[in-house]
Amino acid sequence: MSFWSGVAVALAGTGAGIINTIVGSGTLITFPTLLFFGVNPLVANVSNNIGLVAGGVTGAWGYRHELTGQAQTLRRLMPMSFLGSIVGASLLLVLPASAFRAIVPVLILIALVLVVAGPAIQARIHPAGHDGPVPAWHAPAMAAGVFVAGVYGGYFGAAQGVLIMGLLSALSLEPLQRLNGYKNVLSLIVNFVAATVFVLFARDHIDWLVVVLIAAGAFVGGIIGAHVGRRIPPNVLRALILLIGVVAIVKLVWFP
Repeated sequence: MSFWSGVAVALAGTGAGIINTIVGSGTLITFPTLLFFGVNPLVANVSNNIGLVAGGVTGAWGYRHELTGQAQTLRRLMPMSFLGSIVGASLLLVLPASAFRAIVPVLILIALVLVVAGPAIQARIHPAGHDGPVPAWHAPAMAAGVFVAGVYGGYFGAAQGVLIMGLLSALSLEPLQRLNGYKNVLSLIVNFVAATVFVLFARDHIDWLVVVLIAAGAFVGGIIGAHVGRRIPPNVLRALILLIGVVAIVKLVWFP
């Protein structure tokens, strides 16, 4: 890889770190960039996943203020992401990618509907608002949804953040920026588990130069993404999630 190719890959990592922290689907930047520079698709996928973990760390840390006082909720949801990602990563080792990729656009579309309709759904589920009682099924439904999102993220990963935001937007009354903080932590867990699986069982498909370049870029991108993302108004953030989700669907359906 030439010097300028390396710079381009690192910049793509920065862009992915920014987008992953604010919305998700940063892989839509890094993966095509690696393919453009001639990296083998499987090597690109594995190396990209490992490298983007660095951006997940800085992105999650950047949202720490939104997560103040939310330890109980995170303790309930984090194990579900961890278990789901183990299941998803295990499926990755035994099933072809096509087995799951076929339903990915449908899942993303459902998530986008949940993001857009989130306030209306919340109003029907919680007619009394923040002061009303939380339905008994609320917590288990959210935990189950996070588990399913973890399976998806561990197996495939593209637009995982959109799925998580769709789920949380429909089931939680918390502010959208706090939900984004949840998303960053849960996505980091899933990505870390998937990266660990790759390091243990797919070493032959890792290009460590690509990993380092993307990690360096994503590390900076996560910091920038948190700085910018925390200041985006809720309606603008919903619109951005919708835009990224539509781009992901177009990419997966028409440009696989």
